[in-house]
Amino acid sequence: MITDMSATVVAPPALTPMSAGARLARLLGGLALFGFSLALMVRANLGLGPWDVLHQGLARRSGVPIGTMTILVGVVVLLAWIPLRQRPGPGTLLNVLLVGLAVDATLAVLPTVHDLVMRFALLLAGTVLTAVATALYVGAAYGPGPRDGLMIGLAARGVPIRVARTAIEVSVLVAGVLLGGSVGIGTVVFALTIGPLVQVTMPRLAVARRTKKTHHG
Repeated sequence: MITDMSATVVAPPALTPMSAGARLARLLGGLALFGFSLALMVRANLGLGPWDVLHQGLARRSGVPIGTMTILVGVVVLLAWIPLRQRPGPGTLLNVLLVGLAVDATLAVLPTVHDLVMRFALLLAGTVLTAVATALYVGAAYGPGPRDGLMIGLAARGVPIRVARTAIEVSVLVAGVLLGGSVGIGTVVFALTIGPLVQVTMPRLAVARRTKKTHHG
């Protein structure tokens, strides 16, 4: 169960409640957008975000495709929820399964880009869209993804969201570099900006759950 922090960040009372179907659409759209944004980072070829540096490093060491490795890492990260007393929801499980598939599907149709200006545009678009996607699927209140569950669990214990997110991203980046993942200017941009971007987008894109009205006769 999420504490008062996420009651403010994930479902502000001022927002218009949405039906379960609308929330599910946001969840699925957010997950698809998340995979798409990560694929943009790959095609930018200016350095991956920290989690994908880790995924790539593990993929290179094991020979497992990066999308499949994303799924496997998501399963492992769920184990870190245990000490934080976070409970997975249907959105958590869909995140584990769908994001890696969305990455591979996007890369299959998105051509390689050589122009440097276009590569920087893909980098910036991928970073911003990752924050938007995070806010959409976390705000849908069907359970955060395994990686964002760590952020929320820490924030529930008093760590500001941007501090928790940045600390996680930097730690993962170090591990990914040691495993041989690709880093570059894009990695630095992502690591330094994703926390503040999520803190801006999350309260604006979260939705409140629609509750059934009761009538008293």
